[in-house]
Amino acid sequence: MQELLKDVGLTRRQCLGGAAMLGAGALLPGIPAFAQAPAAWPNVTRLISSYVDSRKVANMVVTLGFGQEDPMVIAAGVDSFTGPRQSDGRSIYRIYSMTKPITGMAAISLIDEGKLGLDQPLYEILPKYRNMQVQKVYDGPITPDNLEPAIRPITIRQMLTHTAGIGYGIVQQGPIATAFRENGIVPGMVTRLQALPIFRGTPVQGLDVFADRLAEMPLVYQPGTRWSYSMALDLMGRVIEVVSGQPFDRFLQERFFDPLTMADTGFQVPRENADRMTTSYFLLNGTLLPIDLGANSIYFDKPPFPFGGAGLASTPLDYDKFLKMLVGYGETGGLRVISEQAVRLGTSNILPNTILPEDDFTKTWDFGAGARVGRGDEAGVYGWAGAAGTIGFVHLPLGLRAGLFTQYMPQMEYPLLEEFPAAIRADLAAMGRA
Repeated sequence: MQELLKDVGLTRRQCLGGAAMLGAGALLPGIPAFAQAPAAWPNVTRLISSYVDSRKVANMVVTLGFGQEDPMVIAAGVDSFTGPRQSDGRSIYRIYSMTKPITGMAAISLIDEGKLGLDQPLYEILPKYRNMQVQKVYDGPITPDNLEPAIRPITIRQMLTHTAGIGYGIVQQGPIATAFRENGIVPGMVTRLQALPIFRGTPVQGLDVFADRLAEMPLVYQPGTRWSYSMALDLMGRVIEVVSGQPFDRFLQERFFDPLTMADTGFQVPRENADRMTTSYFLLNGTLLPIDLGANSIYFDKPPFPFGGAGLASTPLDYDKFLKMLVGYGETGGLRVISEQAVRLGTSNILPNTILPEDDFTKTWDFGAGARVGRGDEAGVYGWAGAAGTIGFVHLPLGLRAGLFTQYMPQMEYPLLEEFPAAIRADLAAMGRA
């Protein structure tokens, strides 16, 4: 995984924005879904205990479920090292880039309704994106001699799959990263500790302003040619606003959070829920340093705009409701939330056919609406991870949904992205032998 991040231009420090992804071989196909019981998940339970007992993390909560059954919740630890509350399925976590699949599925639902086109040019919705410039030298100077016109327009498909060529402040280096920060193109909140260089940057006020400022920046790759982790899902929030005629956060509330009763999911956490808000830590030389206290989180503040790429807070039980809807192909609890066709499209490979053959990411993985899609033996796996230790995915053929929640940064300091799927594989194999 570390080598992969190096290949796609990311460093461990730059994983702060949730550029983590599910490891290869996420699950074994073809294993029957047996009824759940605590004893059915011994390897997952041992994994959780190993992290909490050794104080690598303050807490860890896992949800596992098949089909439309209630989830099994396995939890250990406390919401904060300095607080007494035992973590559980109602603990509130910063899920960061696990926001992306929700934004992606929101866009897919609009495509399904005919209000948006998968291959529709972005400029038809946001005209400022009509004549984009592209850097000739990746992360080079932002000067006329290093810019050239885009060879094709940005499309909705490209935005959903991180192939639009749009940059990301947590990925880019040099002048363009500085330009993002100086122009307030900062799509996320981590901490109030602005004295720490890695967390510097004040977002602009308003999703419309964010979209306009981003349109003034050059692309880092020609549209449709390479997979490059990006702010495209944040920009998608503005697309959804324009197409739906609703504020982006209101659209998500009405499309997903209200019908799925995800009462603890949103871009802002009410202060009255401070008793359930976890503390976020930064892992520095093996020591966990608190950077956002549960008792006084930056998530209690109204965000400058709803960050569609990394802005949501949620609970393990809430996010499981979203995964349960996906496993039900858009239906859960007898309620149709989005169509089966929409779920099948969003969880399938929708990468553009213009990707260059030398692109490293797409040599190994497929991509759907805001999340990685399994290929070959992993067909039917759809999911993504967050910057601070959260993971969520479904395995549609098995009807399996899985979530892991803890709070530390950078995600890549611990190998949970490989260990969690491996523990699930081992437990599923044991179920298959029962």
